[in-house]
Amino acid sequence: MNVSNVLISIIYVSFFIFSFKAFSQNDFNTFLLKMSKEAEQKGVSTQIIKDFQKKSVFIPRVIELDRSQPEFKLTLDEYLKKVVTSSRIKKANKKYNENKDILKKVSEYYGVQPRFLVSLWGIETDFGRLTGGFSVISALSTLAFEGRRHEYFKKELLNALTIINEGHISFDKMTGSWAGAMGQCQFMPSSFLNYATDWNKDGSKDIWNSKPDVFASAANYLKKVGWSNQLTWGRKVYLGNYNNKVNDKKYVSLSDWTSSGILDENKNHLPKVNVKARLIIPKNYGEYGYLVYRNFDALLNWNRSNYFAIAVGKLSDTIYE
Repeated sequence: MNVSNVLISIIYVSFFIFSFKAFSQNDFNTFLLKMSKEAEQKGVSTQIIKDFQKKSVFIPRVIELDRSQPEFKLTLDEYLKKVVTSSRIKKANKKYNENKDILKKVSEYYGVQPRFLVSLWGIETDFGRLTGGFSVISALSTLAFEGRRHEYFKKELLNALTIINEGHISFDKMTGSWAGAMGQCQFMPSSFLNYATDWNKDGSKDIWNSKPDVFASAANYLKKVGWSNQLTWGRKVYLGNYNNKVNDKKYVSLSDWTSSGILDENKNHLPKVNVKARLIIPKNYGEYGYLVYRNFDALLNWNRSNYFAIAVGKLSDTIYE
């Protein structure tokens, strides 16, 4: 991009933000009053509604981030090199050992292997280090008001107010990403209401500060979307002799994949186990792909990106339980 184009982009963004600020000054409060009535109908207390009206602010940066999400151009290998780094692998094993006792208890209760809980925790927030500094209520109010995905963010906003109303977190401490994902496991408010767990029985489902609640909430999520602790996530495979006789969209047995010419990553025969898998062939991935098992779909339920799910699986494979 040349200098003139950069200047044009800066002017456009600045004008956009200025225009939206002016627009929000006139109408944002009206929007808050409308949402307050809907929140009241859902049982949100008068005090929380007052806080909502007083403390909610329009955040231009949220709209800017929503509208300028970059096109995903990394290859899978480039992505994995950024996400599953040697330092993160080392840290994942350290965090696993530090939290082994609670992870074992949560794992036994929900039937989700500890290494996957640690891996999700690491990739989502770098083990709780990067949870986002936006006010969740203000971010969701901004996105719902802006209107591009009004219905979705309106529901999430009402869910967030419900969470505060239930006493799990205060308005000021409910922080997260610009899109409203919260806590060390980055739950949207709807996911919080469906899956968050008060493991330590202190009266609040605290996915911001309580690691037992974070691990139990993540495990509860995975279990409820179909996780099996009898399976892993998948494996990298060699496609060199793949004859395309098997539909790669369907789950079929490993023996069928073997018959179709698929070998393991080291070009050996696949194991003779009674497991079904489907094939993923990432773009520009040469002669390799991934056979993934049903647990992979549970990871996709968490985040619809194949890259994300493969990264979680790859990091989990490096954690020694």
